[in-house]
Parts: sequence; structure tokens; C-alpha cells
Amino acid sequence: DGVTEVLAHRSDTLQDKFVEVPCSGDYESHKRFAGCTPRKCGRGVTDAVITREEAERIRRIAERGLSLGGSDGGASILDLHSGALSLGKHFVNLYRYFGDKIQDIFTEEDFSLYRDVRQRIQQRIAQVFGISSSAMYLTKPTFFSRMNSTGAKTTHDEYWHPHVDKVTYGSFDYTSLLYLSDYSKDFGGGRFVFMDADSNKTVEPRAGRVSFFTSGSENLHRVERVSWGTRFAITISFSCDPQHSIGDP
Repeated sequence: DGVTEVLAHRSDTLQDKFVEVPCSGDYESHKRFAGCTPRKCGRGVTDAVITREEAERIRRIAERGLSLGGSDGGASILDLHSGALSLGKHFVNLYRYFGDKIQDIFTEEDFSLYRDVRQRIQQRIAQVFGISSSAMYLTKPTFFSRMNSTGAKTTHDEYWHPHVDKVTYGSFDYTSLLYLSDYSKDFGGGRFVFMDADSNKTVEPRAGRVSFFTSGSENLHRVERVSWGTRFAITISFSCDPQHSIGDP
């Protein structure tokens, strides 16, 4: 495993922690957008953007939505934008599948909170990387994840493999994760790991913590397998390309 360094302990309350890393060449093979495409790369963690109480309210949105489905394996997703919901070994479109019943599951306040949280995360990322918030666009996929220790049934359940977001999803320039549960209290394992050449840097989730980073190979990462309990998070990602823009759900 090499050397592991903890970037953010669960017990820390971090105002703003930022580590700059040299940018990879991944952005060169995509159209560049002045004032947005990463020139400064790195990773940040903050506990000062979203409150624990807001994180709990958002987790309840995830729990209600995911209670309608769920993967047979250990990783379930719910995408409020596209309506994608894990169900068994497949995905269904939540909005088509449940139709008007959706109004009994999600409220206008839910979507309003989601939008507000998304905007605050976007503003913080823009501030830290010295770019304009209006030059960044919400992009897909943006989704809730629920992970537990159930064995994988399909490749979608294998969330622990190292990957680069810009390679997996060409549209991503900035990735963020809002954690909705606490490492070592709600679940074991499940830490976020940046895999650097010389060592690993881990982030221990805590409800309300936002971890964010530039999406290129400079931030190769993985999530440890969850060994017990349930880990909730939401991935919210941004593109510099207006053609990859999506609206709030």
C-alpha cells in the first residue's frame, strides 16, 4: 500500500485545506476554456460549506429515493437528474418507473436544498482554484451513492478500482464529493484515497465534509471497500464546456 498519509481525519473540523499538485496533460486533449480549464491543480477538503444538519437532510433525500430500489451488490446509485436508480442488477428511470408517485417521495424543498448546496460547493471550488463560478457548469453524472459490505454482483458494484474522472467521463474538470455519513461511526472502510506515486493520501468521510479536486490524472483515486455499515455520499461534478452542461433536477 506504500505510505499512507491522512489528509483529513474524521475528528478534524477543517475550514479549508488545500494541497496543490502539478496538472497532468489530460486537459490538453480537450478544448480549453479560458478562465475555467485547470491551470492550477490540486485537492481540497472543507467542513465549512455545508452544515451537518444540511447533510442529514440531504441524506434523507438519498435514503427515500434509494428505498425504492437498490443494487443486489454493495453499491447503489440514485441520479436525480437523469432519474437513474439501481434496481437489482440493472438501472431503471425513477421518474418513468414511479410516475406521479415521485411527488410523495421528494418535495420542492428537497430540490431547493439540493440546488443551494450544489451552488455553494461550486462557489467554493471556483474560489479555491481562482476561476469564475459562472464559467463552470454542472455536468453528468451527478449522483447519490450508498455503499455497504454486500458482495459485488455486477461490475457497477465494484466501486473500489483506481480511476481518473477525466478519463472515465471526458466532461469532468472539477469533481466534488459531499459526504453524508461518518467514517468509523456509520461505516468501516470506505475512505477516499488519492493515489500518488510516492504515497496514498486519504480523506475520512464525515457528514457535511466536502472533498473536491481537479479531475485529471493528477488525482488518480479510489474508494476503499466498505467493511461494515452504510456509507452515503453525493458526487457533484463540473465541466468547463457549456455543451456538457445540465440543469438542476
